[in-house]
Amino acid sequence: MRSVPVTTAALLVAACHTAPPPPPPALHGTGVALASPVALGFDSAGLAAVTDYLRSQVDSAFPSAVVAVGRHGQLALLAAVGHYARNDARPVTPATIYDLASLTKVIGLTTACMILVHEGRLGLDTAVQRYLPEFRGPNKERVTIRHLLTHSAGLVADLPLYDSTRTRAAALAFVDTAPLLWEPGVHFTYSDLSAIVLMQVVERVTGEPLDRFLAERVVDPLGMTSTRFVPPPSWRSRIAPTEVDTMFRHRLLIGEVHDESAARLGGVSGNAGLFSSAPDLAVFATWLLDARAGRLTPGRRPGVSSSTIAEFLRRQDIPPGSSRALGWDTPSQPSSAGTRLSEHAFGHTGYTGTSIWMDPEKDLFIILLTNRVNPTRANTKILQVRPRVADLVVNALREPDR
Repeated sequence: MRSVPVTTAALLVAACHTAPPPPPPALHGTGVALASPVALGFDSAGLAAVTDYLRSQVDSAFPSAVVAVGRHGQLALLAAVGHYARNDARPVTPATIYDLASLTKVIGLTTACMILVHEGRLGLDTAVQRYLPEFRGPNKERVTIRHLLTHSAGLVADLPLYDSTRTRAAALAFVDTAPLLWEPGVHFTYSDLSAIVLMQVVERVTGEPLDRFLAERVVDPLGMTSTRFVPPPSWRSRIAPTEVDTMFRHRLLIGEVHDESAARLGGVSGNAGLFSSAPDLAVFATWLLDARAGRLTPGRRPGVSSSTIAEFLRRQDIPPGSSRALGWDTPSQPSSAGTRLSEHAFGHTGYTGTSIWMDPEKDLFIILLTNRVNPTRANTKILQVRPRVADLVVNALREPDR
């Protein structure tokens, strides 16, 4: 595996998934081992403009942000700006952990599906009911796994699970029996319900809870020591707070999933719930770009064929005109990807202010983690920040069109 050279121990040494992650020592100080931006094809001043811009958005678009930019398996930029929360002046570091929100759908759930499709245990065009008979109602026998992954199943965007149900079992039953609003494959509606249904499919196929499967097959093999669902109390001081919840829990959320539906499901869900850091996601991005390019060495885990990954990253055109691949999104206009990534780029965003974009043509990844919902979700300036960051990164490439 091509390394992402942040530190030797901080990223690439696997640790027990349930143990508290030791704060990466080099990430607390100034000893971050970064590759030369010039050696990776960047103009140094242009890349510095990314950090300068994010710093200008502190206390306007978000309290804090961490950005990681890499090419060819190495980090060109890893920077933290701002402070933990509106009322917490501690400066964040590159090791700060964020609520990934809907990045869970791709980092976690979609990756699990890729592994199962590669192993022949999950069929993209197989009816959901084959795996999950509880998914019942008119026309639901026509819904396939591909429909769930492209948000074209016909399901509503979300349901008020937090105030309509009281247990995980009741919430899942509520989701599984929700009626379709449209026929499968004819209408795009970004749907948390689709991810919750798909999570249940993964759990039925694997015989394991989603968090355990991902720990065993993705997180631990990659050495992502700051990534997990339901962070333990010992991680709390490193987690950026999200919102002051006025609807459900009536407290400031620190280390509790922000998404209300995922919270009702106990913090482990296909739509949200993962917490992670930028260095961990840099390792994941490097693995996925390597896997897509067929650069994985035999025996390296997670092992997924480049052909399987290519299918997941291909625009599905379901429904016609949709920018969606399988789980992942692709650039459109307007898009959080900005205007300069290639047509083969893929990425996703998270409601808490997170995003990840990868461009295989440029062998490039751009990770942005923020807690823009602190103290309230009313602040939507992140919508302008994400594309600006992406464009600044590509502008910094000395050969941006290659």
